[in-house]
Amino acid sequence: MSVPEEVEELIADTRLSAHVATSVDDRPHVAPVWYLYDEGIVSFVTSGRKLRNLRENQRVALSIEKADEEGVDWSVTMLGTATVVDEEERITPVAERIFEKYDSDEDYGLQPLVEVEIRTATAQVY
Repeated sequence: MSVPEEVEELIADTRLSAHVATSVDDRPHVAPVWYLYDEGIVSFVTSGRKLRNLRENQRVALSIEKADEEGVDWSVTMLGTATVVDEEERITPVAERIFEKYDSDEDYGLQPLVEVEIRTATAQVY
């Protein structure tokens, strides 16, 4: 499935966090991540429980919402399949782009890269 143009326009360059939902043994886990979107793939680096869950169950839900004190402007919901990448030569350039997008020069160390191939995506504009 290709990601609708409306969704791409909303999420491609925005500096918002995506909330990633994983689940193992019917125990859901939702956590924010900084992300990069490119041609139907949402990428982020992570560790901890999210990573452990993704290694066991590759099905992922993502949500991104833009809101301010006046209310919600738009929201996007996506479902996809995650692949965990452990090779440093693939992680480093994507991680650098993510941290550049969010104007961060902190050293987060080398964390695995997760690439989520988006299967379905919907947007609500308010």
